[in-house]
Amino acid sequence: MNELYGRLLLKKELSEVPAQAILFEGMKEISKTKIRCSRCGKTSEKREVQLPIGAYYCPYCIQMGRVRSDEKLYHLPQECFPAVSYLSWEGNLTSSQQSISEQLVQLNQKHETILVQAVTGAGKTEMIYQVINETLKRGEAVGLTSPRIDVCLELYRRLKKDFSCPISLLHGKGEAYTRSPLVIATTHQLLRFRHSFDLLILDEVDAFPFPDNDILSFALKQARKPSSTLIYLTATTTPDLERQVKLGHIKKLQLPRRFHGFPLVLPQFFWQSKFYQMIKKQRTTGYPLLIFVPEIRQGRALTQDLVEKFPKETISFVASTSTQRLDNVEKFRQQEISILVSTTILERGVTFPKVDVFVYHSHHHNFTRSSLIQIAGRVGRSPQRPVGKVYFFHLGKTNSMLEAYKNIRAMNQAGGF
Repeated sequence: MNELYGRLLLKKELSEVPAQAILFEGMKEISKTKIRCSRCGKTSEKREVQLPIGAYYCPYCIQMGRVRSDEKLYHLPQECFPAVSYLSWEGNLTSSQQSISEQLVQLNQKHETILVQAVTGAGKTEMIYQVINETLKRGEAVGLTSPRIDVCLELYRRLKKDFSCPISLLHGKGEAYTRSPLVIATTHQLLRFRHSFDLLILDEVDAFPFPDNDILSFALKQARKPSSTLIYLTATTTPDLERQVKLGHIKKLQLPRRFHGFPLVLPQFFWQSKFYQMIKKQRTTGYPLLIFVPEIRQGRALTQDLVEKFPKETISFVASTSTQRLDNVEKFRQQEISILVSTTILERGVTFPKVDVFVYHSHHHNFTRSSLIQIAGRVGRSPQRPVGKVYFFHLGKTNSMLEAYKNIRAMNQAGGF
């Protein structure tokens, strides 16, 4: 039964089916020609999704296991957990962080929907510790979710250290679910939850693939209890969120200053022809170098080129397709790798102390305004080195590059710099 509390699962996902399980139709007919999936909420034309045996299936969430009209989905209502304080973090919040932390606790009691917009490196994770712990102290369930695996891994690494309760980490390549009061999961994994969380926190709400994704929005809504709190976290909001703030549907809290009191590092623009020259100069400092590339094929070619040009450096490349991705990211964090080339998978949610960042072909259309803001935000996050280098190498400045620069400068001004 522990596998099923607050969950929505296929029969094959269960080791056994409890007698108390609530059964849902896998797919429901909504007209003579259309049928809707009960797990992801997407509607299909019957004629397009009919199996040879006559049943229907959902093609939209099939990567999570096939939902069929002639099979059931299984569910048990969420049960309470022990009402215990699990927070073991002994750090201190700044006055600005503390203010937001206290407001989150108050708004959580009213089951509000909240947007926290805080600059990169503001300490968003520490600001949610109090509201998480207050929820756990009531024996309620907390979920942290993000569209990006790397963000979930970073959250798990930090919360595992600062909370003493069991924590489940769920992603496509992860371990099986074990029941716990605190769950960290990619947004896709929310499809396996139903009315589970009293507090659900979505980190990096504007990260691909969440925006404009009907399935993930449905999963987010279904995973929450009908009476619950939803918190959005990001440094770069979306037009839709801002519209909901103006309409009064979402309460917005803003923090334009980093926790260590230093300003955001402004990017500098260089012609692409200076790329290798600037790498050579940067390597004399000994600081780790993170290089962002717009495409996987460019990343592979560039990494090979760097290995030849800088034989004394330890160089690696990570992308969504990399089998050693998690190991290489950790080795870079431990400074066992000195230069890490990455696609935009590492643009947000990860912290590397003392790092410098170069963006290769920053004029490429894959580098959006929000992407470049997040990339620049990897630098200067640590109080050990609150400054650093952010270099955009280009063949002509784009609107995204210029808007990212303006936004970072405006945030610094809002923060009193």
